[in-house]
Amino acid sequence: MSLFRTIKKNAKQKVIESSKKDDSLTKDPLTGIFSEDLQKINKTFERSSDVVIREFSIGSEEKVKAAIIYTDGLADTTSIQTFILDSLMVEAKQMDNTKENLHSRKILQWVKASLLTVGSVAEISDFDSLFTNILSGNTVIFIDGMKVAIGASTGRWEERAISEPASETVVRGPRESFSENIRKNTALIRRKIKDSNLLCEQKEIGRITKTCVAVMYINGIVNEKVVEEVHTRLDRIDIDGILESGNIEELIQDETFTPFPTIYNTERPDVIAAGLLEGRVAILIDGTPFVLIVPSLFIQNFQVPEDYYQRADISTFLRMLRIVCFLISLLGPSFYIAATTYHQEMLPTPLLVSLAAQREGVPFPAFVEALIMEITFEILREAGIRMPRAVGQTVSIVGALVLGQAAVEAGIVSASMVIVVSITAISNFVFPAYNMAISIRMLRFGMMMLAASFGLYGITIGLLALLLHLNSLRSFGIPYMAPFSPFIKDDIKDTIFRFPLKFLGTRPRLISQKNSKRNHTPATSKPEPRE
Repeated sequence: MSLFRTIKKNAKQKVIESSKKDDSLTKDPLTGIFSEDLQKINKTFERSSDVVIREFSIGSEEKVKAAIIYTDGLADTTSIQTFILDSLMVEAKQMDNTKENLHSRKILQWVKASLLTVGSVAEISDFDSLFTNILSGNTVIFIDGMKVAIGASTGRWEERAISEPASETVVRGPRESFSENIRKNTALIRRKIKDSNLLCEQKEIGRITKTCVAVMYINGIVNEKVVEEVHTRLDRIDIDGILESGNIEELIQDETFTPFPTIYNTERPDVIAAGLLEGRVAILIDGTPFVLIVPSLFIQNFQVPEDYYQRADISTFLRMLRIVCFLISLLGPSFYIAATTYHQEMLPTPLLVSLAAQREGVPFPAFVEALIMEITFEILREAGIRMPRAVGQTVSIVGALVLGQAAVEAGIVSASMVIVVSITAISNFVFPAYNMAISIRMLRFGMMMLAASFGLYGITIGLLALLLHLNSLRSFGIPYMAPFSPFIKDDIKDTIFRFPLKFLGTRPRLISQKNSKRNHTPATSKPEPRE
């Protein structure tokens, strides 16, 4: 069976490579005839009023026809006027060797080397690359008789400034987040890691959108097999458009049918920098502030950057609190249903009498009661997110209070069930990772069904099934439950509890096998008291 999968995988890869070769062979090259090339560009953008085509000439006596094409709104018109048009139309006439360069047809190299004062230029030889450059904010320069055009970097558009993270707030730590500009995002990472081994490899994904995707990692620390696997999965993507990092995440994840996220996403540069220092790989997508990082582990969803900015004892306490909230959010209503339906003998007598008195007028069993409250709370939560910000929070708070109180007074649900559902919902907000919180919300309904059917035995079966499923998951070849399964003693120091930084001397073993020693700080002894 494994041999058949390998043969099928290799055949699919060959088909993809051959299709890419065919695409490269069918690219339409520039002809070098000024009128024909310009006519084709005019025909392509004749219905696009924001694409500007400006014709002019270079030289004073022997003039050469030229043109620039750019997209208004994406290109900086001030830079075009100052660094391109002024250079080609004014400064070129004042140079002594203008006639010589025009006559010898060395004009292309002369323009690139002596006239253009923009930051970066590149040669373009086909129409596909030319259209991509124009629609990316660059300015394309055409010169009569040349089969190669020049793409000048003049991109500049309105964008959101660097602000505080909206979903990953901290009390102590950096207050900057990624934006929708991929260049600004890579700069934020390089600002934290000033090392020449931090590499950034870029590619385009999406036949129509041509979205820029960057892969960043630290050479000498990262596992090359993981980098190769990341590039392989990205190269397999053949889709018309990529609009957000979630599209990439869904297309390259290890397991499709699982509620647990096997790729971590964040909008904080310090989280990405910390992951790169551990040997992980970051995937940045233009147009979104959320950056992907792989491999991802289960325990990573319970850690926040502030854990490393506070003392070890505080961080350990908060991590344990998150684990407790994870159990409450997953099993809170289930234990209540199992205890009140099947295992009343487990409850103290005064509590059992109080619960029985509350449920005396409730017409529904505990499972239906919990289901009504959970669905109602999910509707309120979703409504609070989708409504305008000024109204959303009010609707969530007032709606929960009014509906909860009215449901108890009407005898539809008991007061104890409202308390259980409220504690469960509050515990769900403790998770740092939003996608993990959603997964727990979905799994909660399954655990409630098992508890209503089999009591504590059903909960036990559900937990065993979840544990087996978690142990079967991989994230780019790394076991999802590491360092618990397989058990790695050195990596346990930074999981449920966090040891002081001076004891965290090695990188995660399964993620980075090279340059594993990361902390050479000696353990300082206590100073002796002065007399």
